[in-house]
Amino acid sequence: MSDEPVISVRGATAALGARPVLRGVDLTVNRGEVVALLGANGSGKSTAVRAIIGQVPLTGGTIELFGTERKRFRDWARVGYVPQRTTAAAGVPATIREVVSSGRLSRRRFGWTTREDRAAVERAIELVGLTDRAKDSVSALSGGQHQRVLIARALASRPELLIMDEPMAGVDLASQEILASTLREQVADGTSVLLVLHELGPLEPLIDRAVVLRDGCVVHDGPPPEALGQHALPGHDHVHPHAAGEPLRTGLLT
Repeated sequence: MSDEPVISVRGATAALGARPVLRGVDLTVNRGEVVALLGANGSGKSTAVRAIIGQVPLTGGTIELFGTERKRFRDWARVGYVPQRTTAAAGVPATIREVVSSGRLSRRRFGWTTREDRAAVERAIELVGLTDRAKDSVSALSGGQHQRVLIARALASRPELLIMDEPMAGVDLASQEILASTLREQVADGTSVLLVLHELGPLEPLIDRAVVLRDGCVVHDGPPPEALGQHALPGHDHVHPHAAGEPLRTGLLT
């Protein structure tokens, strides 16, 4: 890990319609670091991530990727993005291999598929434990397997930065363990990671730092709060940081 930032967000503000969603967010992910972005539903986590990749415009502040202002950043092959779980092929008949192959588009030149492309696709499918299903239609997959396909698609470009929006949401325990193992391997290879999470779960040992949002503001940036446990359940109160060193009972993860 180094102090060289791969993501640098400063004073970011954004709105959805007339409603302010981000209210001066500062967020940094350094090279080789794994950062968890935590908070309740509606706290601004997904909006922050979508702003970083350019899907939500800022109304103020700045975002840089690998030291380049996001508006001028063009080298998207360096960034792998896993959105919140959706149908991997959006209703279009496609095999796992075809969906994962689409993750290589940013690396291809002149539209040709190379031996390197094919090897990267097969490696990504292997990483998520779906080699024996590579020719199967994604329409036949479970929710957890869909999520694994989306992650393989992001890994196919061999990104330096991996951004994942709630990768564990609605995923069975077996798939959670496979995803955690996959992520461990990426981190060991030096990949920087920003994870939007509702709870830490099996990814907790990988997390270097946690950033907690509440109402579009950063209320904690530091070690993962100990009380953000493995089994946060709706309706349960948990102790979470209100500011550095100041606990507040909020039910943050509900």
